[in-house]
Amino acid sequence: MNTDLNAPLGGPRKPEKGRRRSGRLIGGGLIGLCLVGIAVGVPVWSHLSTSSLRAPVVEAAKTDEAATNAAGDPAQDVKAGTRDPRSGPLSGATVTRQTMEDGNVVTTFSPGQRAGDGPAFIDVGNNRRQDPRSAGLPDPALVEDTPHGPLPIIGPDGLRPMDFYGRAWSGARGVRIAIVVGGLGLSQTGTQHAISTLPGPITLAFAASGNSLQRWVQQARRDGHEVLLQLPMEPFDYPQNDPGPLTLLTSAKGAQLTGDLEAALVRMGSYTGVMNYLGGKFLSDSDALETVIRDVSGRGLLFLDDGSSAQSLSGKVAGAVGAPHGFADLTLDATLDEGAILRKLDELERIARKNGSAIGVASAFDESVAAIAKWSDEASGRGIEIVGPSVLIGEPQPQ
Repeated sequence: MNTDLNAPLGGPRKPEKGRRRSGRLIGGGLIGLCLVGIAVGVPVWSHLSTSSLRAPVVEAAKTDEAATNAAGDPAQDVKAGTRDPRSGPLSGATVTRQTMEDGNVVTTFSPGQRAGDGPAFIDVGNNRRQDPRSAGLPDPALVEDTPHGPLPIIGPDGLRPMDFYGRAWSGARGVRIAIVVGGLGLSQTGTQHAISTLPGPITLAFAASGNSLQRWVQQARRDGHEVLLQLPMEPFDYPQNDPGPLTLLTSAKGAQLTGDLEAALVRMGSYTGVMNYLGGKFLSDSDALETVIRDVSGRGLLFLDDGSSAQSLSGKVAGAVGAPHGFADLTLDATLDEGAILRKLDELERIARKNGSAIGVASAFDESVAAIAKWSDEASGRGIEIVGPSVLIGEPQPQ
């Protein structure tokens, strides 16, 4: 059947015009291609002959300052026949151009040294933190054995307990608040309730005269809490108001005061610093206070003043010796009512929004624990990050 797929449906086929002509064109084209191939093949074969594969003759290196562009890289129009070993500070490449015997130019790019004004590597110090899987267990490198027991120290590489045991945080410079709940260890049921109820970002402070401290601290650290040790200090109305058997007294001097301090510091481990428990009189005695702050700071610990004494000299002393120190901005539960505590927490938030950060302290009463747990659950939705005091407390400038 003689059909033509190009014919209109149901119509006659188009006349076969130009078919013989097309054949003549195709044949002529093939003959032309063959002639071109013969013409080209001779120089190609000549170029690939062994005489053309001899080592290239390289001209002496030249430096053409005008051929370097504004970015410091070799320009594209460097003259052929030169080796251009310049290294641009941005690309760091060495460019080499070689002239072959037949006049062709071979350009080679190879790595080179960057300019000396490139990026700098800055040592930011040791920022290692404790692995959460071992939280609650003191690092042997941060502990020394003494007649009183194991005491915290700065590690041989300069790592401080306040950094290693500090709770990790995001690093964002937003609104940051530290909340410390103290008085733990004095009541077994109250301590258990606080640890199980308060979220991990809340810092827990244990009284040095408490019971089973190491067991409670291990549980608290495993739950993600940063931990402080509360040092009992002499109040103005001592001994009528007695903070406990380990109370630091202004009458103790030199080695006696240091021994009393160490007897309190060994009561637990894995803490970032200390906070006063009472201590109005002790905090107003610069000599006694300097002994404590120097020793605490020398062990890589921070000192947090709960802000309860208007006569406290802790900030002045810490500034003089360059010790890590901070003040609490508010006592949250002076009025033991959940609604009142929530209002104090809102006030703490206003302080933090104004200053960038704030520290609040409370005791482990049921009302305080309930209010803090409720408020902290909602804080992140308002752009607040709850952090440990170790994040907010740094070294003050000497005064």
